[in-house]
Amino acid sequence: MFDSVAQLDGVGSQCTDWTQFGGSSTQQFMSFGGKPDIVSLAGGLPAAELYPVEAIRSAAERALRIYGASRLSDAPATGLLPLRQLIADRISKETGGVFSAANVLLTTGATQGLELLGKVLLDRHDLVVAESPTSLGALDAWRPRCPKYKKFDWVSKEQWVDAFRGAKFVYTLPNYSDPTGAVVSQGDRGRILDQVVESGTWLVEDDPYQSLELDGPTGKSILAHYVERFPGEYRGPVVYLGTVSKTLAPGLRVGWIVAEPKIIQRLALAKQSRNPSGSVINQAIVYDLICSEFDRKHVSKILPEYRLRRDALCAELSTRLRNWFEWEVPGGGMFVWLRSRKNTIDTDVLYQHALGEKVTFAPSRVFDFAERDRFAMRLNFTRSDPAMLAQGVQRLERAIICYLEAYKDRLLLKGFF
Repeated sequence: MFDSVAQLDGVGSQCTDWTQFGGSSTQQFMSFGGKPDIVSLAGGLPAAELYPVEAIRSAAERALRIYGASRLSDAPATGLLPLRQLIADRISKETGGVFSAANVLLTTGATQGLELLGKVLLDRHDLVVAESPTSLGALDAWRPRCPKYKKFDWVSKEQWVDAFRGAKFVYTLPNYSDPTGAVVSQGDRGRILDQVVESGTWLVEDDPYQSLELDGPTGKSILAHYVERFPGEYRGPVVYLGTVSKTLAPGLRVGWIVAEPKIIQRLALAKQSRNPSGSVINQAIVYDLICSEFDRKHVSKILPEYRLRRDALCAELSTRLRNWFEWEVPGGGMFVWLRSRKNTIDTDVLYQHALGEKVTFAPSRVFDFAERDRFAMRLNFTRSDPAMLAQGVQRLERAIICYLEAYKDRLLLKGFF
């Protein structure tokens, strides 16, 4: 059974040789987004033209007018107390549980939350159980700990208990997973919780895309499943991560961790050594926007545009790439995941041809902790308008044709043509 004190004992040493391993892909994908001659389908950004600039400006003015210099000072490592309590109240309402500010730590974006979890829960070469492909941001965040990984999938449920034993935590993105866009069923959310409780490990539920529901709600979080079974003040094994980066604006850099109080205390100590309080004024802005429920009103306005962009991308893909790749239309989130038919097109190699055509995507290898999957790619549909998405797919088509011509003899041997 889960024992939070036992799970926190003996963790936290630093790995010093991590810089020799990868980790540059995220910087590269983000850098291409600012170049006007390149169509970037690689990043994971919302549409900049939809950022609520006026609402953020008004929230900042209110915070400074009402609270003055206190919102330009530091806060405790746990973050601005009113925002922590507000998030606790919202989580309590959404899950039916009992959460307080003691269950909430504010972070400089969700990525800092992942990094702090690595600091607190992982020693060098500890075991993490995760889906594969999985979030590049998580893999980057834990790279300094040099963890070992074990893959689990949502099909082989009978293997979960054995897979989870000995792991420091299980990591999953059940809502519109990065990179695949998949949604975990409610039944599987309950079943994985069963196995986590039985194996006595933590479960990290990363949920940055939950609000981006394009085809209807996904249902209860794994955290909500837990509090439904174990009511009262929250002391459970699920560590839940949220953020405003995908809904309001990534530049606000405000995220949060919801967890049982002992781990929140440890995470705050880890945060203290690096970025003690984060930006208090940004936290005050987010408090204002959540308190008025502006964040939810804003999401309701941007979802129709994201739905239009997703449909435009998938329509262009069907016209131009269906002979070479297959995919499913995601029900929400930010990404479409394409897999090469018969695993014939190496997307690492294709990426170089794509750069020549001035279009980028995220190749599948960077989402695989074993770095073996080289036959898929992730495309972002939220950042670019339909015309730009169409142009990007047209350039991808030209890149694929160049790739096929360059490797025609090899592909003939595989029976691709």
